[in-house]
Amino acid sequence: MRRRWGLLVMALAMAGGVGMMLGTGAGRAEAQVPSDGKLRIIIFGAHPDDAEYFGAGVAMKWAKAGHHVKLVSSTNGDVGHWLMAGGPLAARRRAEVLEVGRRLGVSTEVLDIHDGEILPTLDNRRTFTRLIRQWNADIVITNRPNDYHPDHRYTSMLVQDSAYMVTVPFFGLDAPPLKKNPVFLYTPDRFKKPNPFTADVAVSIDDVIEPALDALLVMESQIHEGGANGNAGLYPSDEAAKQRRREQVRKGLAGRYARNAENFRDVLVKFYGEEQGKKVRYAQAFEVCEDGRQPGQEELKALFPF
Repeated sequence: MRRRWGLLVMALAMAGGVGMMLGTGAGRAEAQVPSDGKLRIIIFGAHPDDAEYFGAGVAMKWAKAGHHVKLVSSTNGDVGHWLMAGGPLAARRRAEVLEVGRRLGVSTEVLDIHDGEILPTLDNRRTFTRLIRQWNADIVITNRPNDYHPDHRYTSMLVQDSAYMVTVPFFGLDAPPLKKNPVFLYTPDRFKKPNPFTADVAVSIDDVIEPALDALLVMESQIHEGGANGNAGLYPSDEAAKQRRREQVRKGLAGRYARNAENFRDVLVKFYGEEQGKKVRYAQAFEVCEDGRQPGQEELKALFPF
């Protein structure tokens, strides 16, 4: 099947018909990562920090078990700070998330789209589809589309719009279509309209919470300095004050994952059993998107083999 697809693409390209027939702006087809029997997970966030928050502990757990995780930022974050912007900020934020990824044991990619400017265009849909195909994803994770930030909303929409297209042979001929549609998952949020987040799976991250927090704290521009809505007083030059800020931020991040454990306790019990589920202190939860493959309880357990 893969060979026939490749030969067909080549034939169309040689005939000069790919771009004209399919509107793809055809170029060299890029290879798909072959399966090695391990899970392949790709997590999309809008800015260089979002996928890291979404991934954090569960990404580290997958990676430690030998599975393959990639974190993608759909914008370069170049306006996400109160003092600096443009190329210097984009480079700084990229360096931060690359180090986070190194510590989590995962791959990282930052797309070169301006912060605040991503839109659900056809070109961007092709880009997202290509990334999912190239990674040969079993699982795709992003935030839900009902969100306060346009970059968050449109990143989620682009992932959703790719959910079926990743299997369509003649859409985006720059990477082979997937043989099986991935499972698409959403991460938790506080938004209630038009519908609240509903957890289908919850995962304990107690065993990796400390190194995961250590990794996230690398993102000084966002966590310590406050990003676009920060100020000079948040992270002053005095080392003692800096340490207090680090401790405050670490406590806040830990609280985020602790609230997940409390909010989704019933789902933890469902997956871990009564005794173990009630002991979980820190957790991450996910909702199955109605687009993509619809897994049952046993498949969810296989996708989260912890």
